Amino acid sequence: MIYKIGIDVGGTNTDAVILDEQNQVIQATKAPTTSDVETGIFNALDQVLSNTSINFGKIKYVMLGTTHATNAIIEKKRLAKIAVVRICLPAGQSIEPMFTWDDSLKEAVGNQYYLLHGGCEFNGRPLNKPGLIIEECNQVLDEIEKSGAESIAITSIFSPVLDNYEKDFADLVKERFGGDFPVTLSSEIGNLGLLERENSAALNASLVKVAEMVSRGLEKALQRYQINANIYFAQNDGTLMSMDYAKKYPILTIGSGPTNSIRGAAHLSTLKDCIVCDIGGTTTDVGILIKGFPRESAVAVDIGGVRTNFRMPDIISIGIGGGSIVREKDGVITVGPDSVGYNITNESIVFGGSTLTATDCMIASGLVKIDHPACNPTRIESLDPSIWKGAIEVIQEQVSIAIDKIKTNSQEIPVVLVGGGAILMQGKIEGASEVILPENSGCANALGAAIAQVSGEIDKMFSTEGGNREKVIELAMKQVKQKAIDAGANPSSVELIDLEEVPMAYVPSNVVRIRAKAAGELVFKQEEIII
Repeated sequence: MIYKIGIDVGGTNTDAVILDEQNQVIQATKAPTTSDVETGIFNALDQVLSNTSINFGKIKYVMLGTTHATNAIIEKKRLAKIAVVRICLPAGQSIEPMFTWDDSLKEAVGNQYYLLHGGCEFNGRPLNKPGLIIEECNQVLDEIEKSGAESIAITSIFSPVLDNYEKDFADLVKERFGGDFPVTLSSEIGNLGLLERENSAALNASLVKVAEMVSRGLEKALQRYQINANIYFAQNDGTLMSMDYAKKYPILTIGSGPTNSIRGAAHLSTLKDCIVCDIGGTTTDVGILIKGFPRESAVAVDIGGVRTNFRMPDIISIGIGGGSIVREKDGVITVGPDSVGYNITNESIVFGGSTLTATDCMIASGLVKIDHPACNPTRIESLDPSIWKGAIEVIQEQVSIAIDKIKTNSQEIPVVLVGGGAILMQGKIEGASEVILPENSGCANALGAAIAQVSGEIDKMFSTEGGNREKVIELAMKQVKQKAIDAGANPSSVELIDLEEVPMAYVPSNVVRIRAKAAGELVFKQEEIII
């Protein structure tokens, strides 16, 4: 029997779960998320392992969904000093790189950028001349070396059409700084749209130290128990990537928490199409599942105030959770958006604290009970019924509105409730054909990370000139399947999930934009396999 562990870091709790080969839950636990995050992961791992009698040597996979990357950008801490290189001259000069970034974030990453001659038009025609100017590149590399940059982000105009300029400069970087120097190519992360793609590449470059720190910390935690397992990180599309892949593309972990919940809810409920409502201690995330995978957002996403265009799940988040603070002023009841978070067992009234929370109101109503040694319902008996009734009405209304917003039509659809705060929703939800609270719903996040597949995707422009559409489609399919294999998928299990030809305005008819995604099962020992 082979086992795997799924870990998910949330704003309030860090969940851990052990699954067997049939994805049955063997053991699950919740530990409070700590301010340094790493300690919370270690505590959850310690709890889930100490409560099971399985042979630790049989644990072969560990999957982690983490908020480290998001926290680093928001807090502007632990970020690498980066150099942003835009290959664009003689065009692309009017707006400088990182122009819209907050000054404190620019300072945190070094605020170093350089412009080079190169890049192409939408049809691959050079803006300047074919290839880079080597002398100019060497001058820029000299300046980057003097600046002490720890990572480089390279963006070329229309690199989703022709990525040669980015790859050629990356080769020069490797020659100068060595093969292990972190380099991010915008064509491998973002989609069409120069500034947003450049932002995505720059943020990714700034996160390489964070990814290295998390990977090293998790490895050390596993070594305590002599667990020799393959480590995977959860991506924000509901699939996994190998640890080496995550070190190269740490930005893809942003938003992985909600997608873990959606995938976990799908597994627990056995539904392929449904709305998932993940109610945690701080926020409620509402997403929608289509054919077993979370729906992708169709709009650009801001991360820490930076506009990006790499793929993100379509999630509506509201400040409602088990730890949300309840207030009454002039007869008006409000719930959240602030929360006691992971301090709920110290600050909530039923746990002996002095802050009225959503959990207090649910316990006062008698609708729910919490099995916790420190929880004493008698502490909330004196609460005015109008307050807890009003709080419950606000919670029900806010969550129902979010569920209605995520729908694309008026048809009723099943709603699956997961997360430690799922007790906040009682009874029928308007617009839901049924409300499902599956067994083990509290560990859906960690479960989603543990059962996920490995995927790859592309969003590129192809020219059909000199060929035909069938050959272009075949090339796109081969590229996207190879991306899934590179991320850690078993080649024999990789399947095409989605392929879409996107019409493009103002371009010749022989240019087509193709978006594709492929996914497959994990391979135990990843090797260099080329299809």
